[in-house]
Amino acid sequence: MKIIYIILILFLLTSCKSGPKEFLETDSPLEIFPDYKDVSIPPNIAPLNFLVREDCKSVYVNALYMEKRITVYNKSNQVCFDLKDWKDLVSSAIGNDIEISVCLEKEDGIFYKYKNFKIHVEKDSIDPYLTYRLIEPDYEVFSRLKIEQRCIENFNKKDICNHEITENACMNCHTFAFNDSKTSMFYVRGKNGGAVLNQNGKLRKLNIKTERMYSGSVYGHFSLDGRYFVFSTNVIIPGLHADSKKRMEVFDTKSDVYVADFEANKIISNPRLCDTNYAQTFPCFSADGKKIYYCSAPVLKGGVKEIKNIHYDLISINFENGEIGEQTDTIIKAKNISVCLPSVSPDGKYLIYTEADYGTFPIWHRETELRMLNLQTMEIDSLKNVNSRNSNTYHTFSSNSKWVVFASKRDDGLYGKPYFFHIDEAGNTTKPFVLPQKYPDFYDNCLKSFNIPELSRGAVPFSVKDVESVLKTKSINF
Repeated sequence: MKIIYIILILFLLTSCKSGPKEFLETDSPLEIFPDYKDVSIPPNIAPLNFLVREDCKSVYVNALYMEKRITVYNKSNQVCFDLKDWKDLVSSAIGNDIEISVCLEKEDGIFYKYKNFKIHVEKDSIDPYLTYRLIEPDYEVFSRLKIEQRCIENFNKKDICNHEITENACMNCHTFAFNDSKTSMFYVRGKNGGAVLNQNGKLRKLNIKTERMYSGSVYGHFSLDGRYFVFSTNVIIPGLHADSKKRMEVFDTKSDVYVADFEANKIISNPRLCDTNYAQTFPCFSADGKKIYYCSAPVLKGGVKEIKNIHYDLISINFENGEIGEQTDTIIKAKNISVCLPSVSPDGKYLIYTEADYGTFPIWHRETELRMLNLQTMEIDSLKNVNSRNSNTYHTFSSNSKWVVFASKRDDGLYGKPYFFHIDEAGNTTKPFVLPQKYPDFYDNCLKSFNIPELSRGAVPFSVKDVESVLKTKSINF
């Protein structure tokens, strides 16, 4: 009797995996989260697992490209693809569409088939590693901070630095030399803090500060070869809005830009980047290292009362042979907007920046959107199919300049998540998709924001233990 029962169960499971034989078709829109409907993905991305936002007893999903098929059956609203099956399907569909069909069993026992949707597989791969900081979304209060690195080809991740080795101090501003994990840096605050520089796995703790600087390095960016690091020093004032629609504001009362030469162990300065009448911030190198882009606004004497009058221009200045040039060039003149967070594609073709109504802390401005400047034609793309109603901010390119990751609060206006979009040869962009997770209810339960997403070609060549050791050493002064 037990043998017959087991055979019957196996038969039913096999039948279930092939999908229901009878169902009703419905034109009702199927709500899934994350929204992976009609997105474009790189061929090396992890499975796009998702939740069905519908009451159901079970879910059947078929992912199909030509003769290749993945079938998922689950007695819940979760859809999770097998990693090996997913990679096999996606690799066969490069340059084409995968068709996704969803059939739900409702409480009445009837199966309903929803309209199919597609996932396009681009030919261009993406850098396999993503580094980000996990922090409470309000930022003015934090606990159990960490910087984490995730392999986005699967679901493996590891800590780069965490609260356990920093006595719960703040850590931020991690950055790579144009996606090269062999050259990177991040900053740890607190009594044993400093700038942790990684050069081929060798860590050094630096004090990148001279007597004339307002602070240590705040926002920074490497040159392509990793020798130079351009950074701002800022006197930052935080504040809270009385308006419930706006949470937090941060502005600079002072900020200058410098360049650190790691080979010569010296600081390079120029009066044009240290003008006390202006706040200069958010610097980055051009792809060839011959220009520095930065944001600049007049220093307002009225402080927070005048915050809505703070509008940053995008400026460039030459940088050659370790020297900052004499001539500045205004790339974008702010007219009732504020330009922040410029970053240049590794191929030198594009510069993406954020545009807010005012100020220098776009992450809490709901209106903040990305803009893409073509450095060859100087035309600006408003990226309408990329932006959303809620804050779209920090962004970096992949090393092939074909993918961009950025932080967006589009889902709930509160928590930032890493979203990706593709840029083709003509500059056309695709609908963004969020970083896939092993368990599709992850974002429903995560109480941290993904802050400062950075793509890299490889994993960092050091561990948390290595960071703990270097933090115990004496800082190297410039």
